[in-house]
Amino acid sequence: MPQAQTDQYPPWVGLVYVFNLIVGTGALTLPAAFAAAGWLFSMFLMMFLAFVSFITVTFVIESMACANATIKWRQLRTHKIDESEVPVDSDSEEENITTEETAILQQNSRRFCRFYNLSTKVELGEIAALYLTEIGHTLFFSSLCIYLFGDLAIYAVASGKTLVNLSCNEDNSTEDYDVRCWESSDITRMDMYRIYVTLFALLVGPFTYFNVQKTKYLQLFTISIRWFAFAIMVSLAAIRLINHGPQGHPKMINLKEVPALAGSSVYSFMCHHSLPGLIAPISNKHHLMPKLSVDFLLIFSFYLLLAMTGSFAFESLDDLYSLNFIHMTNSTFFGKIIGFFLGAFPLFPMSTSFPIIAITLQSNLKNLMLDQSSDTARYNFFINHLVFPTMAVLPPVVVALSTHNIKYLVEITGTYAGVIVQYVVPAVLVLYARKQCARDFGPIKHKYSSPFRNSLWIMFVIAWSIICIIFVTVDFMLNK
Repeated sequence: MPQAQTDQYPPWVGLVYVFNLIVGTGALTLPAAFAAAGWLFSMFLMMFLAFVSFITVTFVIESMACANATIKWRQLRTHKIDESEVPVDSDSEEENITTEETAILQQNSRRFCRFYNLSTKVELGEIAALYLTEIGHTLFFSSLCIYLFGDLAIYAVASGKTLVNLSCNEDNSTEDYDVRCWESSDITRMDMYRIYVTLFALLVGPFTYFNVQKTKYLQLFTISIRWFAFAIMVSLAAIRLINHGPQGHPKMINLKEVPALAGSSVYSFMCHHSLPGLIAPISNKHHLMPKLSVDFLLIFSFYLLLAMTGSFAFESLDDLYSLNFIHMTNSTFFGKIIGFFLGAFPLFPMSTSFPIIAITLQSNLKNLMLDQSSDTARYNFFINHLVFPTMAVLPPVVVALSTHNIKYLVEITGTYAGVIVQYVVPAVLVLYARKQCARDFGPIKHKYSSPFRNSLWIMFVIAWSIICIIFVTVDFMLNK
């Protein structure tokens, strides 16, 4: 049963959390994909994808409000609560839309409108359970699990590649993993990569077997490291452009590389599966969606700055942008320290996020595989604390051991599982949530209604999702 949110923070803190949730490791995969697809086309495509992502964010928020209304209405009808216990948002103005057919509901519209709120955190899985059939519920958790598997595999690959480039000879090509790691040894870069992935799994993976939570101080530490590194990367790329002029000469349009950019962009704008936990604690939710639109505009602006400076500052870009800086500033001791820090910094957020994402994954796997109508505590220790944590960690590590191609993994994860989680799931949830709430309360427009309320927007999102999946599938078949 969803619980009312007691710990709250001001709106700007919530918006900062959303910003930091979106701008993560995925941002490091953008510059290479941006340059490969052509800087002009990439700019407009990334803007379009940011807009579509914002549309589905508003769908998630509306679905949360509808879920709150449905839960309170069902509790009221079963006499579990009194109507006076339904929270009222004092910072809102109620808006109602009635027609001649629904005029009879006009007198109750203000009463029903107060049911729509975000006072209780309702996760996407709980929303799916409210409105979808058992098959739809299963498909939801399956798509989310696949996305989280891909996310963990990307983290493991990125960690292994980072350590290889930090330790192996600097004159080796970052993508040629058949050459020797050191001149004095027969160990190849691929050998060291697999050793590092294994070490990463052995050092970080065990935390998945415990109830580890992301503390506020750990979050602040990783956020500080991330933004310090991003600021240095943008500054160094800008200085390189000023001092040496454009070293990279990306095309204006290169449609062949669009699937990689689409996958990277979808992956980089992902926040939907964690949005309820960040939105519910906001104390004052007045004008929430306009504020989130500013957040998305700032995120897009930052991504554009990062990608544009990187595209023109470097002759070639690594799939993981931070690796370009490892040997760029090695003329002085301070420069070597900066280069090492920029090359190593992804290890900090990935090491802290990997067990948390794995714990989230095993929770979703339990929802998918175990009988949730009974107490999961009845399942023995072996299943709960050994089998599911291993299922969450082992497959992504196996994938990472089999390939170091992070571009391919981002393209797969972002375009297939990412499109479903970011586009299809919010569109389907809001569609069924609207239908159920219309049956319960009538056609009421509340303050959390998406600005994209017309059903044509849902059709647009679904159509775009299908286009993305078909486009990438055809690209894979042609380049197989």
